[in-house]
Amino acid sequence: MSTHPAAPSPTPGPHLSQPVSFVRRGSRLQGRRRQAWAELDGFVVEVPRNTMADTSVDPGYRFDASAEFGREAPLVVEVGSGLGEAITHAAELQPDTNFLALEVYKPGLAQTLLRIEQKQLTNVRVAQANAAEALATMLPAGSVSELWVFFPDPWHKTRHRKRRLVKDDFAEVAARVLADGGLWRLATDWSDYAVQMRDVLAGSAHFTNVHDGERTGADSPLTQVWESGVELVVGGAPVREGKDPVSTGNTGVNEGIDTRGGWAPRFDGRILTSFENKAHEAGRMIFDLTYRKI
Repeated sequence: MSTHPAAPSPTPGPHLSQPVSFVRRGSRLQGRRRQAWAELDGFVVEVPRNTMADTSVDPGYRFDASAEFGREAPLVVEVGSGLGEAITHAAELQPDTNFLALEVYKPGLAQTLLRIEQKQLTNVRVAQANAAEALATMLPAGSVSELWVFFPDPWHKTRHRKRRLVKDDFAEVAARVLADGGLWRLATDWSDYAVQMRDVLAGSAHFTNVHDGERTGADSPLTQVWESGVELVVGGAPVREGKDPVSTGNTGVNEGIDTRGGWAPRFDGRILTSFENKAHEAGRMIFDLTYRKI
C-alpha cells in the first residue's frame, strides 16, 4: 500500500518561515495506538521530511493516489482529521471514494488506524504532515475532488490570528489541489473565525459560494449568535456546575443582523464527532460553508 519515496532533498520547504496553525503536542503512543501504528503501517503514507520536524514535507515528494490505493477514484482530503471519526465514517459510506487524512497529531492518526481496522476499511490513508506544505507541493494540482477543513484551531487572541489556517495563502494552495468543480467544505463553532473564512473565500478568484445569499437575517447562525451573546457567556468550554463560565471575551464585531449570509446547511457527510458535541454542550452555534473551485 505505502510506497517508499526517494530520500528528502535539502531544499528548504515553502512554509518554513510561516507560523504554523497548530500547537505541538505529545506524540508518544501507548497501548493499542502504539500497536496500531506498528501493525497497520500499510495505511500510513511515508512522507519524506524536509527538516527534523515530523510534520514537514519534502517539496520534491508527490503523493501518487492511484499507486497508494491501487485504483483510480475520487480523492477526498481532510485537513486536521483529529481522531478520524469523520473521515472513517465517510469512507465506510463511500467505498468507491479514496480518503486521505492529514493530521499533525500522531496519536490522532493512530486512533484513526484503529477505526480503519475496526470498520475493515481499505479506502483510507493517513499522513502526518503540515497541511499547508502538503497542499503546496505534496498533492498534485487538480487531484482532489473535495477538501475538508472542520473545526480548525480558532486562535482567539488578536496577536495569534496570523496562525489561523484559513487565510489568503491557504486559499491559494487549496485552489491548487482541487479539481475544477471540486468542493471545499469548512466548519467552525466560532463566529469570528466563520466571518474570516467567509471573507477569505469571498476575496478569492478561485472559488464561488455554493450557498451564496442563503440563510440571511434571522435565519443566519451569525445573527443568532450575536443576538444570544452565547460566545460571551460560555466561551471555550461547557459551563460546569459550581464553576464560573469561561469566556473568550472576543467574538468579533457584532453587526446585529447578518445581511450577507452564505452559510451552508450542515454537511450530511460529517458525523457528529466528540469535538463537535463539546461545542453543542457549550451552547455554541456551528457555521458551515461550502465553496466550489472555478
